[in-house]
Amino acid sequence: MTVLVVLPVLLPLLAAALSLVAGRSPHVQRLLGVLVLTAIAVVAAVLLVRTDSEGPVVLQLGGYAPPFGITLVADRLSALLLLVSALVTLAVLIFSIGQRITDFGRRTASTAFHPMYLVLCAGVSLAYLTGDLFNLFVAFEIMLGSSYVLITRRITAQRVRASMTYVIVSLTSSLLFITMIALVYTATGTVNLAALPEKIAELPAGVQSSLALFMVVVFGIKAALVPLHFWLPDSYPTAPAPITAVFAALLTKVGVYALIRTQTLVFIHDQSWTVLLVLALLTMIVGALGAIAQNDLNRMLSFLLVSHIGYMLFGLALFTVIGLAGVILYVVHHITVQAALFLVSGLITRHTGTVSLQAMSGVARAYPLVAVLFALPALSLAGIPPFSGFVAKIALLQAGAEVGTPMAYTVTAGAVLTSLLTLYAMSKIWVGAFWGQIAAPQPDPDPTDEVTVGTGSTSGAMLVSTGGLVAVSVLIAVFAGPLASMSERAAADLLDGGAYRVAVLGAEGSAE
Repeated sequence: MTVLVVLPVLLPLLAAALSLVAGRSPHVQRLLGVLVLTAIAVVAAVLLVRTDSEGPVVLQLGGYAPPFGITLVADRLSALLLLVSALVTLAVLIFSIGQRITDFGRRTASTAFHPMYLVLCAGVSLAYLTGDLFNLFVAFEIMLGSSYVLITRRITAQRVRASMTYVIVSLTSSLLFITMIALVYTATGTVNLAALPEKIAELPAGVQSSLALFMVVVFGIKAALVPLHFWLPDSYPTAPAPITAVFAALLTKVGVYALIRTQTLVFIHDQSWTVLLVLALLTMIVGALGAIAQNDLNRMLSFLLVSHIGYMLFGLALFTVIGLAGVILYVVHHITVQAALFLVSGLITRHTGTVSLQAMSGVARAYPLVAVLFALPALSLAGIPPFSGFVAKIALLQAGAEVGTPMAYTVTAGAVLTSLLTLYAMSKIWVGAFWGQIAAPQPDPDPTDEVTVGTGSTSGAMLVSTGGLVAVSVLIAVFAGPLASMSERAAADLLDGGAYRVAVLGAEGSAE
């Protein structure tokens, strides 16, 4: 069973190498990618069942004892996020194949997309499974290296500007991350997540608070927390829809996961943290207001992505079982819904030839299936019952009310306001894009680009993959009871941390 922990990292890396070798055979590349991501989803499902019934699964690479060796750990939280992420990456890959973003232009095949996409998936898996800060840094660098390639394919002036912002912010974040690791190692003598809590507890309170805030800044940049969010709405919308979908669904959530893991396992918070609550409120409100001010469909969805990161920060800042359970539910819901919305945006763009809400109309009349595929995740994102977003938000609102501090009540009210603003933004998209008379498709602005827009045609693969993600978001609501119970168990594990430390260090090592 322990060997399964390394497969979500190893399989996509091996497949990426094979995909490069098979660069002249696009069909082989496509089949290889689909098979590997399907296998990762199966492995993640097995790990989820195993960790929920018997506790964390640990693999010590190379046989070196912790905290000196490289440790991979799968617990309830990491296995659940790994499963959801595998399903999303599989759906996005199928969409990409149908859209032909996997081909470089319409005449020649690309050898770069599939290897880089698989490397990105390996980085996401490693971030969920790593048991130390340094390999978490390695995971982020793997993701960033592959994302640089994916976001800059088929360079245009707009993409050059956006990619420069993305690269500069990412490199700055990486420098801060490696500096943080150096400071942690200097202060404690280890970077192992299971060994850090006892070492951190021995430090002066001021040093502990400084390190905790440093981690919030580092991972806050990656998660796009306000005021560290400015890079995201400028960079994500310029990429093709499937690239934006996987970035929005996973890269920011890995930053959120890193915040959850470090702030619960490494540091002890006996009560809610006002700094995080303030950041959560700012992130929710600023992101939502930014969204309703947009006319570009992808920029609006990008600002909503920023806004709803605030919900996850809200639940984390409370440091209660119910709050963290709400965060886990919200992350699972948001990964699927946000990816689905960006894929629907790709469908709309394919039909209309534009992302401007003022230049499109009548999509519901011309393509009713696309309207349905948009409406379901949009209602879920706005928190309308009985969708998954409503279930997750109710858990967070309940947690805020139970904490009962003035700041918790304030952020709870801000969460309700953000839901209303999100509903307004979704209504704005619906009125602009779907109502009215059918508008003539806009001409393709770049006929040499890899995606033909304004054609009024979509492939079956694009519709099936988008529909599959929408179905997953609906199933999250259908199985909200069992999922909420699992999330509560995962939250209790996060706040306690004992099972994680014992699994990694052993009973003796954890007691030392």
